[in-house]
Amino acid sequence: MGDPAGIGPEISIKAFQKKSLYEKCNPLLVGDKSIVESYLEKYPEFNMKVNAITTPEDGLYEWGTMDVIDLASVDADKLKIGEVSKEAGNAAYLYVEKVIDLALKGKVDATVTNPLNKEALNLAGHHFAGHTEIYGELTNTNKFSMMLADGDLRVVHVSTHVSLREACDLVKKERVLDVIKIAHQACVKLGIENPRIAVAGLNPHCGENGLFGTEEIDEIIPAIEVAKNQGINAIGPLPADTVFSKARGGMYDIVVVMYHDQGHIPLKLLGFVFDREQNKWKEVSGVNITLGLPIIRTSVDHGTAFDQAGSMTASEISLENAIDYGVQLANNVDLEAKGLV
Repeated sequence: MGDPAGIGPEISIKAFQKKSLYEKCNPLLVGDKSIVESYLEKYPEFNMKVNAITTPEDGLYEWGTMDVIDLASVDADKLKIGEVSKEAGNAAYLYVEKVIDLALKGKVDATVTNPLNKEALNLAGHHFAGHTEIYGELTNTNKFSMMLADGDLRVVHVSTHVSLREACDLVKKERVLDVIKIAHQACVKLGIENPRIAVAGLNPHCGENGLFGTEEIDEIIPAIEVAKNQGINAIGPLPADTVFSKARGGMYDIVVVMYHDQGHIPLKLLGFVFDREQNKWKEVSGVNITLGLPIIRTSVDHGTAFDQAGSMTASEISLENAIDYGVQLANNVDLEAKGLV
């Protein structure tokens, strides 16, 4: 459900209302039944029933009914929609903790997360930078990375939620090589044979042979060479000001980026469309996927939108994209387990 004070509950309802969702998977929501019911009561045009369950086996998985694993972690009557609170932050953490547990036990095939608020999360005493770090700790995974995707444009990050100054220091051969490998594995799991992996430079013009920085020479190029020697089709380093347009045009299957905004800005420029005439977001698309985990985790590529929460106007497109990626990855994992791929 994500932070129950954000837009997670309403975009979940919008996604679950579509019959097409049930044609591709058996969806269930981990959250609070009372929150869902409060929205359905306020917006009766979303004509659905709520089936509160404790385990996935109890789900009906019938269009017109939302199966909700009810953690009863917040009081819908007391929760202030659109505001940061430790109560909502704690609930969001409990939802994530639950889905990870279900996935590790093999009770679900994939997990999809709605947005949480980092301030609320930390107010509740859960000191994580975000979903990615929670998944890393609770699955006991050290080598993981964030991938963003919008259609065929995909980026995977060497670092994410750190300062820009620290991000530069984290561009090391070992980490860059790990992320190249993770990117390669992700593409293979998505059904891409011999993926073409573009590796972005850190500095302007990839450092111009050391004139604008030496990270490319000292760290990035050595990592690419090792990856090539291991049979990975890694290309670069490539200037960040042109690599994304090339990837979007089909030259590359995925781009390894060196820090948070280097990857986020092109993806959100493509997927976030603001209607200047109506002064509101027309479309918010894109998916966030955590790679390197023993379980599947995809997510919306946007925040809690507290300024919009409760109005039932938020777009569910990113959530639908995330579900589609989760289904695709789960199906490919199933085929792999059966020896069919």
